[in-house]
Amino acid sequence: MLNLLEKTEVTEVMAEIGRKARTATKPLALAAPETKAAGLQAMAAAIRTGAPAILNANAIDLANGHTAGLSASFMDRLQLNDARIEAMAAGIEAIADLPDPVGSVMAAWERPNGLKIERVRTPLGVIGVIYESRPNVTADAGALCLKAGNAVILRGGSDSARTSAAIHVCLQSGLEVAGLPADAIQLVPTTDRAAVGEMLAGLNGAIDVIVPRGGKSLVSRVQADARVPVFAHLEGLCHVYVDRSAELDMAVSLIVNAKMRRTGICGAAETLLVDRAAANTHLLQMLEALSAAGCEIRGDSDVLERFPAAKPAKDDDWRTEYLDAILSVRLVDGIEGAIAHIDTYSSHHTEAVIADDATVVARFFNEIDSAILLHNASTQFADGGEFGFGGEIGIATGKMHARGPVGVEQLTSFNYRVHGSGQVRP
Repeated sequence: MLNLLEKTEVTEVMAEIGRKARTATKPLALAAPETKAAGLQAMAAAIRTGAPAILNANAIDLANGHTAGLSASFMDRLQLNDARIEAMAAGIEAIADLPDPVGSVMAAWERPNGLKIERVRTPLGVIGVIYESRPNVTADAGALCLKAGNAVILRGGSDSARTSAAIHVCLQSGLEVAGLPADAIQLVPTTDRAAVGEMLAGLNGAIDVIVPRGGKSLVSRVQADARVPVFAHLEGLCHVYVDRSAELDMAVSLIVNAKMRRTGICGAAETLLVDRAAANTHLLQMLEALSAAGCEIRGDSDVLERFPAAKPAKDDDWRTEYLDAILSVRLVDGIEGAIAHIDTYSSHHTEAVIADDATVVARFFNEIDSAILLHNASTQFADGGEFGFGGEIGIATGKMHARGPVGVEQLTSFNYRVHGSGQVRP
C-alpha cells in the first residue's frame, strides 16, 4: 500500500488510475468471448496456485482485525480458508462459462417502413467498486466486470487490504495470460479515505457507475456523495413470514438456515413474522430450534408470553440488521399483518414466505415490493451465485437499471442498431 499523506498525491494517483481504466475500455469492449473466457480461467488457476500467499495475507488481516476488536460477523466476512478460496476460483470458472453478454441481441423488430431495429447489449465502461471486509469481492467484481467487457477500479477496506492485494495479483496474471490490458482490473493502492472521495467524484469522468459493498455508513455516504450512478442497497433487513398453512418441519428447517447458516451476510433473516393462527402449532418449535442453534430471540409481548427465554423487543429491533445471532420475532394477523409489518420496516432486499396456501403466496409476491422474494426457501439463497449468475458484485435494491443480484447482464447497458435500405423520414 502506498503511504499517501497529501491530498494532492491521492488526487494525482487516482486520476491516473481513472485514465488507465478508461483507456482499457475499448480493447475490453472489442475482446472476443474466447479471450475473456481464457483470462478468467487463468485467473481461477492463479487463485488456486496462489492460495498459500492469499491465506498468509489473510492471516495478517485477521490478526489485525482481532487487535482492532472487529465484531464476529465482520471477522466472518473477512476470513478466508481453503474452502472459500476454492469457492472463489470455482465462481470465476462459472462466470467464464456463462454466455458472453456483449453484443447479444436483447430484442429485434421491424417497422412498417422497413427499418429493422435491434437492442444490443454493450459494456457500461468503467465500474468503481468500494467494499469493506469481504476480500472475495475482489475476485467476484474483477471477474464479472471483465466478462461484461468493463474495466473496474477496486477499492477494498483497510481491514482486508493485504488479502485483496494478494487476490489482485492473481487476477492480473490471468489478464496477462489472455493478452488483455493489465489496467482492466486495478486495485486502489492506498487505504486513504480521500481515494473514496475521488472515486465518488467520478475521476474526471472516468467512472460510469459506482457499486458500494459494505455497512450502512459506507453505502449511505456513497449514495449521498456520488456524482455518478450508484447500484446499492443500504442494508439487508430480511423478513420471513410463516403462515398457518406452513408445513411445520419445513418451517423449522428454513428459519434456522435463514438466520444461522451465516449470520453476517446481507441475506440472513433478521425478523421472523408468525401468523397468530400458527402460534400454538409452529412458534415454540421454531424458537426452540433457533435457541438450540445459539440464536438470541427478541420478541413482542405475545412471543414473550409463549417463550419466556426471549428478550423484549424494542422498536429499534424491527429496524435493525443485526448481522449476528439475534432474531426479532413478532406474531401478526395473517398475511395482512405480515405485509403491513414488511411495508413499514423492510429495506426492500429479501423477504420469504413459508406457506402451502397458494392465495397467501400470491398476495405475498404481488404486494411486497422487495428485490428478491422467496417461497418455501431460505433467504440465504439471495446470492448471485445461487441464481446461476456465476457470482455477484452486490445486490441492488433500487428500481433503476439493476435490481437484485448484480451479475454479468446487469453490468451491461445497450444501444439501438437500426438497419435501413435507403429510408428517409417524410
